[in-house]
Formats: sequence, C-alpha cells, structure tokens
Amino acid sequence: MNQIYILVLFVGLGLFTFQPVKGQVKNQTYSYQHYQKYNELLYSPNTRLHTASKPLLFKDELLLKFDSLQSLYPVQSENLLLRKIFNEHLVDIDKGDDQLFMDFLPDFVIGKDLIADDRRTTSLSTLGLQLGWQHKDKLTLFANIFANRGVFPNYLSEYMDVNQVVPGQGTVHHRSGNQKEWLYGTVNLTYAFNDYFEATVAYDKNHIGDGYRSLLLSDFSSNYAQVRFTGKIGNVQYTSIWAYMNDPSNPRLDSLNTGNQFGDGKKWAAFQYLDYNATNRLSIGFFQAVVWANRNQAGYRGFDFNYINPIMFIRPIESNNSTSPDKMFLGLNAKYKVFNTLTAYGQFLLGEFTASEFFGGRGYAHNKWGTQIGIRGYDAFKVKNLNYLLEYNVVRPYTYQHFTSISNYSNHGEPLAHPRGANFKEIVGIVNYSWNRFDFSLQGVYSRYGTDPESGINMGGDIFQSYNNIPDFFGNSIGQGVRNDLYFVDARAAYVLNPKYNLRFELGYTQRYNYVKDASTQKSGVISLGLRSSFRNFYGDI
Repeated sequence: MNQIYILVLFVGLGLFTFQPVKGQVKNQTYSYQHYQKYNELLYSPNTRLHTASKPLLFKDELLLKFDSLQSLYPVQSENLLLRKIFNEHLVDIDKGDDQLFMDFLPDFVIGKDLIADDRRTTSLSTLGLQLGWQHKDKLTLFANIFANRGVFPNYLSEYMDVNQVVPGQGTVHHRSGNQKEWLYGTVNLTYAFNDYFEATVAYDKNHIGDGYRSLLLSDFSSNYAQVRFTGKIGNVQYTSIWAYMNDPSNPRLDSLNTGNQFGDGKKWAAFQYLDYNATNRLSIGFFQAVVWANRNQAGYRGFDFNYINPIMFIRPIESNNSTSPDKMFLGLNAKYKVFNTLTAYGQFLLGEFTASEFFGGRGYAHNKWGTQIGIRGYDAFKVKNLNYLLEYNVVRPYTYQHFTSISNYSNHGEPLAHPRGANFKEIVGIVNYSWNRFDFSLQGVYSRYGTDPESGINMGGDIFQSYNNIPDFFGNSIGQGVRNDLYFVDARAAYVLNPKYNLRFELGYTQRYNYVKDASTQKSGVISLGLRSSFRNFYGDI
C-alpha cells in the first residue's frame, strides 16, 4: 500500500500546484537526424534543459526553435498549391482553443546495390498520413500511420527473414521475390497539468541518453503501448514509464524457462529516470528498469503493482537478477558541456554483478555491464549548423539476456537498448550540415562483435538465447565467439521541399562490409534516389 500512497502523493502534488500552462506545446516523435538540429539550444551552456529523456515535449524556447525550423526559408507565392507543396500543412485549422493539422506522407525511393553479388534493385514505396491536434495549450495529440512496401539489400532482408520484423518498424509480411510489406504507426497523447507535470498515453518509443545509441533504453525496437509521467521540480526532472510489450519469438515459454508452456507472448516493463541539472553545464541521471512476463508458472500475473513504485532503486540488483523471474537493470547517464559548443556525455548500465568477481579479472559471466562515452557539438570550426557526434559503446556478453526472451530486455523480437545486443565494441561518428533548405549527413560505424559458432552455443551476443545456457562462467571476454568486423558508411544529400513534414528529395549512398572469420565477407553498396517525408527513424546500420 505504501507504493500507492507515494504515487497518489506525487500525482496530487502535480494537481495541487496546478497553473495554466503558458504558451503552446507540441509533440514530435524522436529521431536523431531531426533532434540534432536543436543542438545549439539543447547543449548550450546558456540553457539548463533536460536533454536525456526523449521524445521531448516542445514548449517555451524549444517551441520557438521548432517553429523556426518548420518555417525555414518560405517560398514566396500567392498560389495555394505552391504554398501547400513548399510551406504549409496540407490541412491547417486554427479555431482559437483548437488547432489541427494533417499531412500526406509519401516515400518513393529507387536504388541499386552496386557491390553485392546479386546486384539487386532496391525500392521503398510508402503512403502515410500524420495528424496533430492541440486543445487549449494543454492537450496535445500527434499520430501517424504508414503502409510500406520495399525491397532491401541482402543483409537487411536476411535480418527480416530471421527476426520477422522490419528494424524498428514492426512485423514484416513477405511477398513475391524479395519484396516486404509492413505497417507502422505512432500515437502520442499528452496532457500538461501545469508547467511541472505531464501525463502521456502513447504507442511510441523512448530514448534515454544524449548519444546516437543508448545502452539504457533506445528507440531501436518497434513501438509499444505505454503510459508516461514526467514531473519537474527545480532542476530535477523525473520520468516514469510503464509499458506493455510482446515477445513473438517464444510466445508460450514461461519466464523461468522451465520447459512448461505458461506464457502468452506478452510482457510488461517499468522504466524510471531521474535527471538532475546540477549546473548549466553538468547533468547527472539515474536509470532503473524491470521487465516481467504477463503470465508465468504461477498463472496469470498481469501488471505487477509492486513496480508502480516511483522511488528509484526498488531492489538490490546483485541479489535478485540471478534467481528472480523478472529482469532488472540500473544505469547512470551524464553529460558535461566542456566548451560553449562541445558536450561530453556517457552512460553506464549494470545488468548483474557479483561484488567479489567484479574487479577480479577472471571474465565472470554474471558481471554484466555496458558503457558509453562520447562527444557531440554544433557550429564546428565556427560554421553555422555544422553538427557532429563521436561515440564509443561497449557491452559485455550476456548483459541483456534472461532465462527466456519473455523476460529479457527486448520488445517485439528486437533489443530495447543497442541494436547489436551485447558482446561488442563500437565506434560511431556522424556529421550533419544544413544550409538554406539543403541537408547533408555523413555517418560511419565500426563494430567488432562475436556471434555464436553454431545453434545452441551461447556466446553472449544474441540476447534471445537463454541465460541458463552459458558454456563457461569464467574466461569470458568482449567479442568472444565468431569474430565479426563491421564497417558501415552512409552519406546523404537532400533538398527539403516542405519543412512542415520533412518532404525532401534525397540522394544517398550506403556501403556495408561485414568481415566474418573463416567465412565469406558480407558486402553491400546501395545508391538511392527518391522522395522522402516524415521524421521517423529507419536503422540500417546493423
């Protein structure tokens, strides 16, 4: 009962301090390529904004920047058709207390793989619709839906065949030849009680951290149903998320992997993140997550109200994760604005540890952790809108595994954190430049990771392997198993036709080499050209 009292007190505090929200608020789903355009505001030493918990709710100075980007270099014309193509939403209604917009979102892209053995022609055809609605500066709705059909390079097709999901998008349906079809949608409804407390009901993603990747909670997996509360007092922001997910890979296994079929393919998760802006330059955040099965050998369990507790650090991580049917994580996130235009950031995730072995150097399998360090900046070399990021990620084997996938750190057959899972080291570099309505981006990734030599041998990279099937408890190292070296480069140039919904002509080239020890090299080099729209992420760097 104490947990219920604490939650009621927290919500009651938000209601008690009710004030009219000043100014408008807007929702926008998270994507790195869009959010990096706010670097000069988010990472300026002259501001003290909470940057780690995304998606952001755009208000105050963020909303001003948002509106300026959506009105960038308008095409001067009295012609309604030209204004709709280049400047305005397709539908834009303002009735005082209510504002509504709607847009048609097309993707029509054609490409050619110049390097792979099959030299296949790639394509993407999408018909989408987005809608935004706001009522009295308090209630904000954003929704979109996409019907997609595409042909992908071989490495992505293989990923979809194995996982039965388009990366971060949803369940894939296989058509004739190499063609894939899928649906993707987002709904995000937020109510702002006041300037300090917001509640959100969504079918969306989250991203915790200041990097391109997140080892805590990333936007890589498909959308999931969630309720999110965000409260802010002084320089402290608290975010609590309760999510309803699924596990299509092993829908009938129970959470202890006893061999009995008690599962129903549904799972729950609770995430808490406390962010403290100590100064304009220094921020420190504390993260907690727990995942549990909807049904286990004891029968139907459903939502566990023990995890509605908003207080951080529910249980000691050492004494519970090796025996509990639930998977628990703790994490630390931090950033420091080193110079006026450069910020250093990092994360540390702890999945499980044994104190006597943590610094023992014996490669103990039950010491599970990951870390991230990086820098990001804007206006490099005093060039306006030249933004960059460089980060290093490393995760030990077995970190996100559990007894079975129904309770591991995953959603819809994909990792909730890093796309690689575990057992890897990675370097990521990204450069972005915007001029007028032109956008340019260059991304490079190098990753060394280990895979299983054969089915049933668990080397720790595949998070869907059972925690019980660890071959050796000692002598484990990062990258163990079959060595893979991945080199990935993506370059894009685009002209933004309409910044309201990111309608753009885009030319791109993506090259990927994956060197596998004692096996043939996987290679791909796709040049593409087409019409794109929306702000959604599509992760091809896997």
